[in-house]
Amino acid sequence: MARDTNFYYSFLVLPAPKRQAIVAVWDFCRAVDDAVDEAGDRGAKGAEMELARWRQELTACFGGGTPETKQGQALAPLVSAFNLQKAHFDALIDGVEMDVDPRRYETFADLYEYCTRVASAVGLICLDVFGASTAASRQYATDLGVALQLTNILRDVPGDLAKGRIYIPQEDLRRHGCTEADLLTETRRAGGGIGSAKVRALLNQQAQRARDYYARAARALPKSEARRLVAAEIMGAIYFAILRRIEQRDYDVFREVVRIPRPRRALIAAAVWARTMLTA
Repeated sequence: MARDTNFYYSFLVLPAPKRQAIVAVWDFCRAVDDAVDEAGDRGAKGAEMELARWRQELTACFGGGTPETKQGQALAPLVSAFNLQKAHFDALIDGVEMDVDPRRYETFADLYEYCTRVASAVGLICLDVFGASTAASRQYATDLGVALQLTNILRDVPGDLAKGRIYIPQEDLRRHGCTEADLLTETRRAGGGIGSAKVRALLNQQAQRARDYYARAARALPKSEARRLVAAEIMGAIYFAILRRIEQRDYDVFREVVRIPRPRRALIAAAVWARTMLTA
């Protein structure tokens, strides 16, 4: 796994067998996610074909044949070793399929379904590897997944616009008097900062919603499983740092992709690990 990913430092704290399992899960999920974006000139039909191939590969991993890809071959032995649940992988593929045809989300309830599929489902898979099994840990993984995805959506507004996608709910755009053209104008505007007060207010709302889900995850975190969930806590802390940096930049996500430098990510990971080991 590349050191530039936000997941790298969270996985370092895991024992070797679990770390290897999480990397295999991450590689499989990443390959599924890339299926749509890498369809290229084949368009929606090509993306659907790629997702169908990954559905077949998933079936093979769960005993319905022999996996053909390196990702499937790495994942297959983990199914029984960690009692992985196929339904969570199916949910991920269903979520990625929602990106095949660029769509708009009318309400946050609509977007929430997408977030739980593409992000929370991965968190629920990770729970099996971590060995966390309570209802509270499942709620924690669901809420944290939504928080991470909302942070991604806020950070990636210009990149998604370039692909014809917008994940900010349409009802929020209307509430702030914004149009998609206003967002596009910000991507093309020279200079620093956001030129439109209504765009800034719109992005502030998205940030506050993400903060709400980080807070929900924190409330749901079961103390009895805190040590088992320390990798997830590190991941959440790194993404929360991204959200704070966006806020510090007054929501200007249009000039460059907001990132957390490697040394800072390492410090965050160390601090979360130490706090968890001392208090859990």
